[in-house]
Amino acid sequence: MTTSTKRKRVLSGMRSTGKLHLGNYVGALDNWVRMQEEYECFFEIADWHALTTDYADTSRVKQNSIDVALDWLAAGLDPEKSVIFIQSHVPAHAELHLLFSMITPLGWLERVPTYKEQRENIKDKDLGTYGFLGYPVLQAADILVYKADVVPVGEDQVAHVELTREIARRFNGFYGGQVADPFFQPGMPVRQLEGLGRPVGKPVFPEPQSLLTIAPKLPGTDGRKMSKSYGNTIMLTDPEPVVRQKLKTMVTDPARVKRSDPGNPDVCPVGDLHKIFSSKETMAKVNEGCRTAGIGCIECKSWAADGLVQLLSPMQERRKKFEENPRLAWDILEAGTDRASKAASETMQDVRAAMGMSLEYEGTK
Repeated sequence: MTTSTKRKRVLSGMRSTGKLHLGNYVGALDNWVRMQEEYECFFEIADWHALTTDYADTSRVKQNSIDVALDWLAAGLDPEKSVIFIQSHVPAHAELHLLFSMITPLGWLERVPTYKEQRENIKDKDLGTYGFLGYPVLQAADILVYKADVVPVGEDQVAHVELTREIARRFNGFYGGQVADPFFQPGMPVRQLEGLGRPVGKPVFPEPQSLLTIAPKLPGTDGRKMSKSYGNTIMLTDPEPVVRQKLKTMVTDPARVKRSDPGNPDVCPVGDLHKIFSSKETMAKVNEGCRTAGIGCIECKSWAADGLVQLLSPMQERRKKFEENPRLAWDILEAGTDRASKAASETMQDVRAAMGMSLEYEGTK
């Protein structure tokens, strides 16, 4: 497929942590499926990023990447509309990361909110590594190697996109793109050239914009945020009996102790599921029945399970096709890697030229 150059380009991705859960779908994947109709989309399975915290055991990285790809395809990502690839299969990410690491001040990385937060909260792993500190630089390389215009993120990731913009600005400030001027020296700052009255070339990188994704509140079965680390997930691959069993054990409105007690769907985790996955008609029955004690929690949970099964069953049917023939998914990833590599290679030619590090000999005879 030939993608239109008029569409804005998007880069987003997920770490290769294996099969996905409903939180991944609601928080990002559902939005991506819609975005591929409007944008030129690049979606990466970020296996190098997975190593920033899980570097000690890489035995499942490849299978985890495949599982992520299967869930993406099952959810509706279309390789005819989007470029789907594995990060580590495009070495240009690593080259640009290295070059960016040369110009990125340590203070910028140490101020990233998630750096301090994860250092404080993840106690069972040694995160005192360069890779963990520098992963926002790799993230910036992921985005800028495709010259992405927009990056869909949740609120907790806005700071990362802002850092990417700062790195792009700093790179452009040092190198400024290709400049047709006999006095130009590779690496001469754009400001210096402007002060000399020299013509300045087009900046190498755009400054990407955050596209804020407002994800609805999705609780896990224990009422906390759905997360694998909490063991409270509903997986996209869970068969119907498992979904229904998990819903049966899900916490509800704590004020509703007895069947005859009225409840409040607005403070009930099951009510939150209904708001996302149930029809207006079902939601109306939930609101009326719960607030008047006309229905019990068991019935309410059963209706929530109906909505989830209706969403998940078609995905699982699509996934089965790839599970039965995994080569199909791998072929899609290989084709996506070829397309991603071509785009990344074009960027790196611009980068090397701007820095005076082109692979071609440019001297006189």
